[in-house]
Amino acid sequence: MDILKIVNQYLLFIDTEASGLPKKWNEPYSKPNNWPHSVQTSWLIFDKEGREIKREDHYIKDQDFTISSSSIKIHGITSEYLATHGENRNEVMQKLYDDLVNYQPMVIGHFMELDYHVLAADFYRSNIPNPIEGSGLPAFCTMMATTQFVKNPQRKFMKLGELYDHLFHAHLIKPHNAIYDAKATADCFFELLKRGDLSEQLVDSSPLDLALKPKKETRNSWAFFSIILLFILLIALSV
Repeated sequence: MDILKIVNQYLLFIDTEASGLPKKWNEPYSKPNNWPHSVQTSWLIFDKEGREIKREDHYIKDQDFTISSSSIKIHGITSEYLATHGENRNEVMQKLYDDLVNYQPMVIGHFMELDYHVLAADFYRSNIPNPIEGSGLPAFCTMMATTQFVKNPQRKFMKLGELYDHLFHAHLIKPHNAIYDAKATADCFFELLKRGDLSEQLVDSSPLDLALKPKKETRNSWAFFSIILLFILLIALSV
């Protein structure tokens, strides 16, 4: 009996560890030095009965980016480690592309928006089409779907480790390692379904809008516009 009655037969749980954070969230992926690079990309594919059928775990060894010191403190992945253990970005992204196209899964992550944009930027760098963008593949975020568990009024969302601890009363194994975090996301997702904290209807009806957001007018541009108007007004009054 299916755990899920969603349209997609497969679920792909994904996580990335990155070189840093985006400088701006509304810039195109072609903007130099704006979007971070993935240093580790991992995913697991489950069927709707909750059986794991495939897992992929890859480090990226391309040397066209610098890993921020703050990111290294979080995930511990250095350029030296990648040089020894990494693969070419194009090869990793091609493997992800093939799985997304062949399995047509629902794509699930914790803070899915960040993972998606990191991956979208790497698809762009690899000159490989992004199968999620505009393809109809639904995406779901366990972070966005579990705001009801947050007790701190100063915060809106739970970190993956906090959600895992809330559900299983246990700490994450190897946090900030993408393959372990992807597995923890899958565990949380199926446990939430089992408990009734997630419903099939919610999963089906909560598609994420992952498109790049248009730029907003900045205060500086409005200030400049106001100065121009004032200047025109002063000229008009002096005539």
